[in-house]
Amino acid sequence: MADLLKNISKKEVLNLKEEVAYQDGQIVSKTLAQNDAVSVTLFSFAKGEEISTHASGGDAFVTCLDGVGEVTIDGEKFQLTEGQSIVMPAGHPHAVYGKEQFKMLLVVVF
Repeated sequence: MADLLKNISKKEVLNLKEEVAYQDGQIVSKTLAQNDAVSVTLFSFAKGEEISTHASGGDAFVTCLDGVGEVTIDGEKFQLTEGQSIVMPAGHPHAVYGKEQFKMLLVVVF
């Protein structure tokens, strides 16, 4: 079986929020795993940056690692701070916005 994890150390204690850096005016992403069943990606959002409204083919589990983010699902806004999580259901329109600088772990299960 192929090694599914990439871009991340193994057998090493990690602080995920240190694995992706902030860059002014940008959204930075780092894919940790990707296949037909799951996608695991780290993101950092500069303040004011946004992933616009879209829908996903899988349930998307978001965990805030740093800062303050805003997740909109079906037009309803939810604020996330460090340690908080939310699930964006498959097929439902959603968006993610950096209210402040914001880092998140995104796990999509297809």
